[in-house]
Amino acid sequence: MVKVIYVTGTRADFGRMRSTLHQIIEHPGLDVSLIVTGMHLSTEFGYTLREIEKEGFKIIDKVDAIPLDDTGAGMTKALAKCIYEFSSISERLKPDVILILGDRGEMLAASIVGAHMNIAVAQIGVGHVSGSVDNRLRDAITIFSNIHFVANSKCADRVVSLGAKYFDVFIVGAPDLDAIVGKEFARPKMVAEKFNLDLEKPMLLVSQHPVTTEVDDAGHQMEETMEAIGDMNMQTIVVYPNVDAGGRKMIDVLYKYQNLPSVQVHKNISYEFYLGLMNIADVLVGNSSAGIIEAPSFGLPVVNIGTRQEGREKASNVIDVGYDRKEIYEAIKKAMTDDFKKLSKSVQNPYGNGKTGEKIANILSHLFLKEKRRYDDGKV
Repeated sequence: MVKVIYVTGTRADFGRMRSTLHQIIEHPGLDVSLIVTGMHLSTEFGYTLREIEKEGFKIIDKVDAIPLDDTGAGMTKALAKCIYEFSSISERLKPDVILILGDRGEMLAASIVGAHMNIAVAQIGVGHVSGSVDNRLRDAITIFSNIHFVANSKCADRVVSLGAKYFDVFIVGAPDLDAIVGKEFARPKMVAEKFNLDLEKPMLLVSQHPVTTEVDDAGHQMEETMEAIGDMNMQTIVVYPNVDAGGRKMIDVLYKYQNLPSVQVHKNISYEFYLGLMNIADVLVGNSSAGIIEAPSFGLPVVNIGTRQEGREKASNVIDVGYDRKEIYEAIKKAMTDDFKKLSKSVQNPYGNGKTGEKIANILSHLFLKEKRRYDDGKV
């Protein structure tokens, strides 16, 4: 059996990988275990470990490494702890592959461990460009990784430009889309009942995270968004930001707006219901990558705020705005016009069309079961 360890640190990466993980687990010859860390183990952010346990995945270990304070120093200390703990776990389990998604610190820690211990690192969701420290983290993880699963040819070209070999780069689409194509999300009636929504009235979904290069402005940026939301006076679902530096400042701002009769603020929303909300929402507002990757598959208009997704390939359902309440308000109004809704429904998603999990499982099986391929300092 090929031992695969998947590292998960947030509700976002787990939700996006849920379908793919099931595909890998069901593939003969692949044995998959999870290391759970980060936001999953924090009651402050919804203790989403319960969602993983509910799915029945095999959890091999837990690493409590959430930043203790709302600073960059807190993030780096958590990163250091992850490196230490992941090293001990890998030393004990001796996995063949460390599988990671995205651009967070815990994923960088896992890739560093794999590179130093000659364990193959397979990175998913690589080759994008974006703002914040995420861009540098993503590129660093790429350099430490051996196998690269990318969404499209543009991402593949960028990965190769960072030093990857062509035969180690595989175009598989984005795993985020598997659940959408497979209709693995809550139906409108279920969503309406859970969140007490009126399906006959328009609804906004807000998902905004801190930009780690703009930490001092995080609270103000959230306030500008929420002022625009308040002016819209529409039923609105807001989900907590992630745990990066500045996130708690944004949460403090959300407390001031959660008593608005039209606004609901939630610590965590499962991916099944988050996609269900995207399916019925009129506009997604904020700076989440969901607005870039998942939203086109729903034909959902997006108001993308600020620099966090700067440089990332976007479909024409996205309206880019700055951190200004009036600009955000006007963009939401534009996104809700019949013309823009029609445009959004017609876009083609640049990140694939599903079946990513099946492709990744087959490729891992081919590489490690058939060719007996092993990695040593990037050489095959």
